[in-house]
Amino acid sequence: MKRAAIIGLGDISQIHINALSHLEGVRLCAVCDIDASKGEKWEKKLPFYTDFRELIAREKPDCVHLCLPHYLHFSIAKEAVLRGIHVFCEKPVAISEKEAGEFLKMEENYPQIHMGICLQNRLNESVEELKRIIDEGKYGSLKGIRGFVPWMRRKEYYEASPWRGEWALAGSGALMNQSIHTLDLMYFLGGDIISLRAMAGQLLDYGIETEDTVAAALLFRNGMHGLFVATNANYENESVSLRVSMEKGDFLIQDNCLTELCRDGSRSVIVEDRRMPGSKFYYGASHEKVIAQFYRSLEEEAQEYIHVKDAVMSVRLIEAILNSSRFSTTVRMDHERKNYPTGK
Repeated sequence: MKRAAIIGLGDISQIHINALSHLEGVRLCAVCDIDASKGEKWEKKLPFYTDFRELIAREKPDCVHLCLPHYLHFSIAKEAVLRGIHVFCEKPVAISEKEAGEFLKMEENYPQIHMGICLQNRLNESVEELKRIIDEGKYGSLKGIRGFVPWMRRKEYYEASPWRGEWALAGSGALMNQSIHTLDLMYFLGGDIISLRAMAGQLLDYGIETEDTVAAALLFRNGMHGLFVATNANYENESVSLRVSMEKGDFLIQDNCLTELCRDGSRSVIVEDRRMPGSKFYYGASHEKVIAQFYRSLEEEAQEYIHVKDAVMSVRLIEAILNSSRFSTTVRMDHERKNYPTGK
């Protein structure tokens, strides 16, 4: 029986708790949050701590889930790893390219410790099937890819958790908080991005530091072009869309479905994702799948889960987009680079 603990009881933690409750061979042994008032909900269910170090020392979990503000991900993961504890970390893996590089080095230096990153949309049924179609090669090579995230965040969202609007604590705004999954999927499906040019700024007058709207033109290693657009300035949370064009076919992921866009103008639904009910539907329903995959890897001592090395590129791309916008220039990506720059 693996013992799991949750560190951070914000919105996303309940998704992890629900996923763990459906796993055989895993038991939630404790929870932690610096807000002591949250302990009232847990006092009759599980041990509650306000200090994660005390939780680790007393409960000795096999794995900790980090459901924390972005700036705490690497530092607390490091403390857990140094104590021999596996880590399952919410996105992003880090708030800068430099910090992501340090996380990657830690993964390389402690191969016996599993460090999973929650990029759960890679395991959506629609994405898995589209990846299979691309890899199979039946439709020829990739010609283009487009990602669009038309979401809404009200001012109250940032007022409730002010760290979300601060560069030093969030790393960025709409990119890291909302659209990192879509950017990750564009790289996951399309391959290496070798250069990009972007604009990032604010359409909303919220008095925050971080961006709420981004547009980026991407150039992939195979010569394919991509377009990425994300905003929190929409009037509601609409479906993310991801379109992939190939030599012999076009495909669209939207409204939780993978659809083939046929040349005669018709559409053919290929597969539909499982859906998560409720107001947080846009989280997707694959947290349970990605968490189950991670615990299977612990049980079987396998490597089939989303590693730090898989998640570093999304942070590199975000930093490149912000730098391109800041300096009004094309940023070239060096995929062979081992030493990570300081960044902003």
